[in-house]
Amino acid sequence: MRAMIYAVSPERVIGLDGKIPWRYAGDLKRFKRLTTGSTVVMGRVTFESIGKPLILRRNLVVTSRALDVPGIECVRSVDEALSRAGDADVWFIGGARIYEDATRLVDVIDVTYVPDRIDAHDAVRAPLIDERVFEPGPLLQHEDEPVLSRRVFSRRKT
Repeated sequence: MRAMIYAVSPERVIGLDGKIPWRYAGDLKRFKRLTTGSTVVMGRVTFESIGKPLILRRNLVVTSRALDVPGIECVRSVDEALSRAGDADVWFIGGARIYEDATRLVDVIDVTYVPDRIDAHDAVRAPLIDERVFEPGPLLQHEDEPVLSRRVFSRRKT
């Protein structure tokens, strides 16, 4: 499986000032449940915002800089990340450039919708999902955080 996962505000915001501008424990619990045991691919800024490798996952960081951090592997592109991951399940976990680059490679986009309004001009936004390419599944109540909703988009068969 090749998938992307993110939470997004009504304004398509996924980040602000190098951080996720909300915190929902239930969404983090679901994220951990889905990604544990797989390979996670993230950009350098996303890695720095997390501050450490995610446990019980193989951590690949897309960066042009060398990072000497135990528990992570540096790669130059999302393509190199997929090559390194081999047949393992892969989750692309941010940021915006990683999502843009990975959209052509994934079969699933897992989106959580948060109610928080973020009206900052310098916010990082999620790329638009082309519904001609990805079929939206039903909008569901988040099973671990009832105030949130979520939807899985699946690549349409060509």
